[in-house]
Amino acid sequence: MAITAILYLPILTLLTKLTGLRVHSTPLVRYLTITAFLLGLLVVVLGAYTRLVDAGLGCPDWPGCYGFLTVPQSEADITTANQRFPEMPLEADKAWPEMVHRYAATLLGVTILVVLGVAAFKRMPLAFPIALTVLVIAQGIFGAWTVTLKLWPQVVTAHLLGGFATVALLWLYLIKQRVIPRVVLPNVAYPAGILVGCVLVVQITLGGWTSSNYAALACPDFPLCHGQVIPDMDWIKGFNLFQDIGPNYLGGELSNDARIAIQFTHRLVAFVLAGATIWLITLLKRQIQWILGAVLVVQFALGISNVWFNLPLAVATLHNFVALVYLLVIVYILCFTRTRSSVG
Repeated sequence: MAITAILYLPILTLLTKLTGLRVHSTPLVRYLTITAFLLGLLVVVLGAYTRLVDAGLGCPDWPGCYGFLTVPQSEADITTANQRFPEMPLEADKAWPEMVHRYAATLLGVTILVVLGVAAFKRMPLAFPIALTVLVIAQGIFGAWTVTLKLWPQVVTAHLLGGFATVALLWLYLIKQRVIPRVVLPNVAYPAGILVGCVLVVQITLGGWTSSNYAALACPDFPLCHGQVIPDMDWIKGFNLFQDIGPNYLGGELSNDARIAIQFTHRLVAFVLAGATIWLITLLKRQIQWILGAVLVVQFALGISNVWFNLPLAVATLHNFVALVYLLVIVYILCFTRTRSSVG
């Protein structure tokens, strides 16, 4: 997990640097950015859904599916597909979620490239479009590695973080273009916002690590874990970042004690995040207080529901989405607490 956190540091630095930039925009760029942002939200939801239905290897190759541009459907194509990958016979119900996710991600990438092209043509500042282009290219690479490295947890977690960072950067770009309503917030809340942001990134990383190692139900009860306050855990194996790659991580390879260590850590950081968020809420204005408080309560309730109700697909997908919303709310708060002129 430290590897993914290290990979994420340049992204956090980039977001911080771009926060202070002024942006001049045009209606076309604003509409394109809104489109890219909505596509980014869709891609994140589709990615979570694909992961949760165990469809990450629904197509064992990349960028196609069993050598085709779409999921094979005719009997002849299905036979050919199974001959190409005899160790992974085609399952259409898993191949389609994977391909729909890829199509949406490709459309997002094209839209961001169009934003860059239009901005360059209009001689607009290119810092945001270039940063977005770099991010989306990196996401394409991680997407390919996710498949070729057979869901290696380090890559899956980094891919999740990259997706969140792409949407967060699009959100920041919309704020800078004044598409998102402005608000004046007390500067005293900025340090608390930074703290919440840092803890939230750690928690999102842990969430990705939990999901990619299939540890979401390692503790089947809450607030205890297997009826214990502190259960037996294997921290070393749970957070071993140097395990061999492959051959296939579908379903996970860790022992139950290692998965318990991951889930238990995820829970502990959730309480730290809740405490830091409550502190931040006390420093904000009432409207933002209600928004951030609602996000905190909903996310906490979804996390508990995942355990109590045995990881329902809708709840688990929503838990991933609300984590992204949490991040966007914090980005928004940081934009308007840093200085009154920081949003351009």
